[in-house]
Amino acid sequence: MKLRPPLTLSFPRQEGFSLLEMMLSMLILTLVMGVVFEQLGTAQYRTINEQSKLDDFQQVRDFVDQFFRDINQIGDPNSRIFDLSGGTWSPALASPVINDSRFAIGLVKIDNNAIQFEASVNGISTVQSIQYMVNGSGTCTLCLQRSQVDKITGDPLTGQSSANWGTEVNDMVSNPIFKYFDTTGTQITGLPVDISTTAGANTIATVKTIQINLRVNDPNVIDLQTGKPIEGVFEGEVSVNNCSMASSGQAMSCN
Repeated sequence: MKLRPPLTLSFPRQEGFSLLEMMLSMLILTLVMGVVFEQLGTAQYRTINEQSKLDDFQQVRDFVDQFFRDINQIGDPNSRIFDLSGGTWSPALASPVINDSRFAIGLVKIDNNAIQFEASVNGISTVQSIQYMVNGSGTCTLCLQRSQVDKITGDPLTGQSSANWGTEVNDMVSNPIFKYFDTTGTQITGLPVDISTTAGANTIATVKTIQINLRVNDPNVIDLQTGKPIEGVFEGEVSVNNCSMASSGQAMSCN
């Protein structure tokens, strides 16, 4: 009886990755992951930039809305709508009447980066002296600030109580912020102009339109594409119902 040789099984030869192949695979994976993370970082940074732009725009828009609301009340209540020749006023009318705390003179001073005027903005006919000015408080060189104080009987330009600086827009780089135009659309130059002189009062009485340009440059957030700080711009224009009490016999923009 012949014995059969032992049965042997044959399998295909299996080979693993070589060290070079593994290193090449790891290199490719690292490069791919690097690109993915870079894109994620860029997307996140862009999101931060857009949020910064949105925050700046919202801040500026709220400020401009406040400015427009104030301007729409300029010169109200005005002595020109009252008969000052008759009746008894208690207390007696101030002399000149533009100093009387019960009346709003309207525009007081205009400048490239500042404006001062009188208006009733609290809804109860109390007249306020209102100012918008860059660095009004003297402690914020790139801030456009707003002040509102109740008018007291005295010179509208020099005789009012100390300003009360509050609402502001930060990181301002606009210059000029304000531009002024008369009834013909001609820009008023030679600023600043105020009511302290007859010529100044007559010029202020012709102001019909005010343009405002706010450019905000945030140094803390850098745009990846330009390498410069994020910048936001807001422009607006408001028509003024200007019946200035500072001018007598002068044709005014409200006529």
